[in-house]
Amino acid sequence: MPVVSLSMPEELLERLDAHASAHEYSGRSEVVRESTRSLLEEFEDDRFEERPLVGTVTVRYDFGTQRIERRVAELRHEFDDAIAANDHSHVADYCLDLFVLEAEIDAISSFVEKLRAIEGVERVDYSLVPLDGHDRSAGG
Repeated sequence: MPVVSLSMPEELLERLDAHASAHEYSGRSEVVRESTRSLLEEFEDDRFEERPLVGTVTVRYDFGTQRIERRVAELRHEFDDAIAANDHSHVADYCLDLFVLEAEIDAISSFVEKLRAIEGVERVDYSLVPLDGHDRSAGG
């Protein structure tokens, strides 16, 4: 199995080690492998293929980080055709952006993954609701 080296903040590494220990993983590598599999499979849900969806997406990052705000705004413009609504709020010491998208799974997953790739974004959560009347939803 190839060896991969990666960098992460000390706090995240401590949390990773604590999680591995608390859940009796064999080590960091096993936690990272499981997390990677989960991330890569996240939007591979056949229930949502070729169906119109509404996705709500929340993004949290530190207040006053203009570089992040600028990149989030760029993505908002890039996905303008899919975004039905957007709100930017300040909660505690954070910026919180809420997006409502009306699109198919590929557009929503691309938007979520591009947000998650922005350095400094602390959290991105989403929820999906089909628009075609079938009662199935998911979130992450």
